[in-house]
Amino acid sequence: MSTLGNVGQKMTRYRWTICAMLFFATTVNYLDRQVLSLTWDEFIKPEFHWNESHYGTITSVFSIVYAICMLFAGRFIDWMGTKKGYLWSIGVWSVGACMHALCGVVTEHYVGMNSAAELIGATGDVVVVLATVSMYCFLVARCVLALGEAGNFPAAIKVTAEYFPKKDRAYATSIFNAGASIGALIAPLSIPPLAKWLGWEMAFIVIGALGFIWMGMWVFMYTTPEKSKHVNAAELAYIEQDKDEDGGIAKTEEEEKKIGFWQCFSYKQTWSFIVGKFMTDGVWWFFLFWTPSYLNTQFGIKTSDPLGMALIFTLYAITMLSIYGGKLPTIFINRTGMNPYAARMKAMLIFAFFPLVVLLAQPLGTISPWFPVILIGIGGAAHQSWSANIFSTVGDMFPKSAIASITGIGGMAGGVGSMILQKVAGNLFVYADETHMTFMGFEGKPAGYFIIFCVCSVAYLIGWVAMKALVPKYKVITLE
Repeated sequence: MSTLGNVGQKMTRYRWTICAMLFFATTVNYLDRQVLSLTWDEFIKPEFHWNESHYGTITSVFSIVYAICMLFAGRFIDWMGTKKGYLWSIGVWSVGACMHALCGVVTEHYVGMNSAAELIGATGDVVVVLATVSMYCFLVARCVLALGEAGNFPAAIKVTAEYFPKKDRAYATSIFNAGASIGALIAPLSIPPLAKWLGWEMAFIVIGALGFIWMGMWVFMYTTPEKSKHVNAAELAYIEQDKDEDGGIAKTEEEEKKIGFWQCFSYKQTWSFIVGKFMTDGVWWFFLFWTPSYLNTQFGIKTSDPLGMALIFTLYAITMLSIYGGKLPTIFINRTGMNPYAARMKAMLIFAFFPLVVLLAQPLGTISPWFPVILIGIGGAAHQSWSANIFSTVGDMFPKSAIASITGIGGMAGGVGSMILQKVAGNLFVYADETHMTFMGFEGKPAGYFIIFCVCSVAYLIGWVAMKALVPKYKVITLE
């Protein structure tokens, strides 16, 4: 469709409505993911007699199941189509979120107890049975949640590639990816009060039900831009402007040649994405899963306390700065004319330096808990800015027919990295507490947290160097 033929026609902006839908889906995604981290230490832990090792096992298994599912989720989205694939994804994860509420009922039935009070008052060998059975119940629910959540980013990145030209994709991605921060922002203000007033089970059910509302909206709002009645010719021409780079040949997704699954691994561009995700995804998930427990462990601040809610809210409010992270490459492109990949790598290098401030979290935490929260928030903002850009590198270099698959492969790598970090962290905290381990002047669990903070702070620079070594220059994958 000729852009010249649309001169004078006012362009619709339906692509931003779709972006808003992706934003809300990601918000729900992270709300569902946060319920456990905000309830386990204060409400679930005493009921089922867990320690950090139990929680570390649950978060690490979630991470590896999420990773495995991400490997196939992208392929599933490519095969099923964006609309149906996204519906299946959010439907499954919403069911999984609600399933957590049944874990207490199943555990009570298994051990022959009738209330949470009886569970809390258990002693002796029964405690071991309670902790083990409840952990496996949560693992089942967590695996269902992981299965569904694995489809969110492959589907969202594919939709972004469908509705936005390359120069705008990182910005659009940063907007919908900010849903992760908004979800995490809303979570401390809603989940602990729900758990305190209605019980932790209702927190899972209420938050899980939000996904079903989104599904009802998606059915009526989404279709591909060329078929959408809400997208006029001028907007469609804007969305498809990159086709000029291919000699003006417009290919539909059905006409595009497909990249075989195993063929994906033959490209250095794929491995660059894999390494970048492996090195950095676990950092964000560590901040997400462990910060509430960190505040309780180190400062005695509960998530249901006003101060606890204020601290967690502040942390994720700071991460909202990441919405500007996706805009930075566009500024580089417009001012210097550099290619999208070079602009994104330049921006990612800048963002890779910001997590270094997390090195100061523990030392400054001796003064006030606000210091580590602010510094972790800066690290989280840097991660989300990095994330928006690393996702967009896939759309820069791969055809649309392969975007979801490559995103899924990278997501799998990120999940594996997270699984390793979560499991190591859980075991490290238990070991540090039992042995009174010391590190840089800190003893016990604070020493363990300091070690993990050190790992998190340098992960992005290592990841960037590896990515640059694998793909030093912009190169688009073309299929003959």
